[in-house]
Amino acid sequence: MSNNLQQGNAQNGLIQLNQFEDELKNVLAFHSLPVEKVFVDLQERGKVFMNLNSVLNQISNDEKLQSLYLSKFITSTAAGLFDASLNYLWDETILQIRKRVSQYDIEYFYDNAVSGERRKRLKDENDLDKIDDYDLIKGAKEIGLISDLGFKHLEYINSMRNWASAAHPNSSEITGLQLISWLETCIKEVITLPISNVSIRIKHLLQNVKTTAISRDAAQEIAIFTTTLTQEQINNLASGFFGIYVKPDTDSQTHQNINRLSPEIWARIDEDIKQSFGLKYAHFAANNNQDEKKLARQFLQIVNGESYIPDELRAVEIDNTIDNLLSAHRGFNNFYNEPPFARQLVRILGEPMKIPKIIEKKLVYSIVETFLTNGNGVAVNADDIYIEILSSLDAHQASIAALSFTEPRILSRLQFRISERKFKEMLEIVKPSITSPPVNDLINYIENHYKGQLQHLLNDKTVKTSLESLRTLLK
Repeated sequence: MSNNLQQGNAQNGLIQLNQFEDELKNVLAFHSLPVEKVFVDLQERGKVFMNLNSVLNQISNDEKLQSLYLSKFITSTAAGLFDASLNYLWDETILQIRKRVSQYDIEYFYDNAVSGERRKRLKDENDLDKIDDYDLIKGAKEIGLISDLGFKHLEYINSMRNWASAAHPNSSEITGLQLISWLETCIKEVITLPISNVSIRIKHLLQNVKTTAISRDAAQEIAIFTTTLTQEQINNLASGFFGIYVKPDTDSQTHQNINRLSPEIWARIDEDIKQSFGLKYAHFAANNNQDEKKLARQFLQIVNGESYIPDELRAVEIDNTIDNLLSAHRGFNNFYNEPPFARQLVRILGEPMKIPKIIEKKLVYSIVETFLTNGNGVAVNADDIYIEILSSLDAHQASIAALSFTEPRILSRLQFRISERKFKEMLEIVKPSITSPPVNDLINYIENHYKGQLQHLLNDKTVKTSLESLRTLLK
């Protein structure tokens, strides 16, 4: 289609949209309803339709025929209801991610996306609608179904959907270029993104673990394959093995397969993941889940990891409260739902505050995440509680907080202006507790010399060099 023809069609389309809008306004006026500030300006709608062909042409015809919410997206855009358009675009994105997950390995996804008691309530693809949108996109990222960059973009679109769409009343304005850009992001990062070869091999490995006998020689070959995995992939694979192993209905052949494979990858797993297995054992013990407790112990015995079973079962209660706090923070009405869990967490930690070692990093990262806000506003009644906890951290814990931007979910949050400001405020709170000169030097560089946006910290050469010397502290 030539530019002149495309522009001519677009102009004719705007005339028709104008006539349609006038008729709708007459209906609203007839019923004495508001007419002003209902429809987005025609020129903004024109920006969407001028670019619509090139964006939608990235999707196959078969995929288009199944994309009901994209039809609703275009219809609401034509009507000038951009807030509704964003809602429909997010509905299509979530539907596509659920489809990807259900075609992959649903139990592997649940094991990596959901923690605590919620995991026990999730069995098959029919339960995917019980997963919060944030957990869905985060879990999809962790098992390789969307990219790290895609997760970052989707987190931003999710934030806009929560605060600028028709999901609830708001006064935000969305432009045509923003809307078409978000559509292209969802198409490129979800709908048309091919699943990587490594993710496909992991899928096949998980299927084989559950369906065929794996010999010792085959286990050695698989171990060689796992050396090509990233740290996140090896962590997730280990979590998948553990999740399969502790299910009471897992058969003996599958147990034998995991008995051969898990020791091969154990040395490469992060300490956080190893500690999480010990923590899950503690959960089973505290909840009197005898079958799962027995199987979890067997798994830890196979990898010589019984030392990760925690001495303090109080960590279980803290862990549950953190999960509840994060769930409240990431969902709707977080300003109302967060404070009760924050107060409960302070009570469990005690006075003076005692944080079990096994839960230390998870607690610090979670408090930093909640303190940074969701990017839209401060939960006022919880903010002082977060400050109290941050102020009570010991030297090691305060250093973890200062370096928390190395954690993907914290770094992603720093794309929001309010979160960037809160991170700088957090550094001021924890600085007095930090005794490590290299950590203090890095904080000084970030505060006084670094000129970029905090979301790009890991791209800075000086920051990279400093983090290399602090690698043991980050483990």
